[in-house]
Amino acid sequence: MSNIPVEASKIEVAGATVDFYKLEKDGVSTYYFDTSKCGPPDPMVNAVCGLKLIKATDDKLVMINHKAPGGLFAKLGEDVSHEIETLDNGLVKVTFSSNSASEANTDFENIKH
Repeated sequence: MSNIPVEASKIEVAGATVDFYKLEKDGVSTYYFDTSKCGPPDPMVNAVCGLKLIKATDDKLVMINHKAPGGLFAKLGEDVSHEIETLDNGLVKVTFSSNSASEANTDFENIKH
């Protein structure tokens, strides 16, 4: 959990196979999860679970993983943007945001893991 802020609170997320955390600041929630020690399909499964939390909101989703999930990026519509940051420990931090200006409507229920 060293890549997740200590002030974040553990939450339950339907369908998740790893722990999720939530940190609320200035009316915006940021959800965190770490799949850096998981193999497929866990990173994709948990990303999809987390993306359902931020759909059509100003909230953010932060994924810590051993690499950027290129397969996931290819399945996301224009309604989700992402930023990638390589951490000092070699892991990758991906921050997902909902793009409310987009008219796309990614169906997270049907993204194949």
